[in-house]
Amino acid sequence: MELEHLIDRLKMDYLGPQLDAVCEQAAKDDLGYREFLVNALSCEWQGRYQKGTQSRLKQARLPWLKTLEQFDLDFQPSIDAKVVRELTTLGFVGRAENILLLGPPGVGKTHLAIALAVKAAEAGHRILFLTLEQLMTKLKKSAQEQRLDLALQQLTYPKVLVLDEIGYLPMNREEASLFFRLIARRYERASIILTSNKSFLDWGEIFGDTVLATAILDRLLHHSTTINIKGESYRIKEKRKAGLLGKSPPPKSTAEEAD
Repeated sequence: MELEHLIDRLKMDYLGPQLDAVCEQAAKDDLGYREFLVNALSCEWQGRYQKGTQSRLKQARLPWLKTLEQFDLDFQPSIDAKVVRELTTLGFVGRAENILLLGPPGVGKTHLAIALAVKAAEAGHRILFLTLEQLMTKLKKSAQEQRLDLALQQLTYPKVLVLDEIGYLPMNREEASLFFRLIARRYERASIILTSNKSFLDWGEIFGDTVLATAILDRLLHHSTTINIKGESYRIKEKRKAGLLGKSPPPKSTAEEAD
């Protein structure tokens, strides 16, 4: 049986087009049979890996692709680089732990959340990105159509669920209850990466119910890492560099920071 036919029968879609190049390189490097086989199988594996990663990223519905290498840790010294490096090992995914990223608009919360999600996708994990508005639209529509339980079940499948922009808009009682049901469904089963512009003390206001907010936080924080990002907005920084804004504002006093 011809080698090309065997490759086709084995569905080695990525080695086939590269077979001549792999053989020529093996001859040039005077490789043995084992080394040649390693190179050939590596070619096929790399193709499958790249396709799988691209597929997972497409299904994730990320608003854009961001990497940790693009994140300027020097600009945000409030972030502990050691903590970020530990998170990139993705141990939190295996342990079904959560990551909560807090801070004012523009400090890099969403960038960091997406970058960690991309890492997870590259490691073979299924991921999904939803803003709070997208999440509420999906859950409320599912509830109206009598298929809420199915929607919640589907939202437990991703190993990493990124929930963005929690706190920018208040929730009514129905929305807060739906949010709690999702958090409870994923609790100790799969990871959530959540971004919010509000401190935990303000979550009662977000959900319109202090007791419900406490129950949500109890599950989110039980196994979690919280990163509180302080500092200036990246977008304001770029405008200032372009001369569109004045000098940086003076640092806030302790009393001002507490407000």
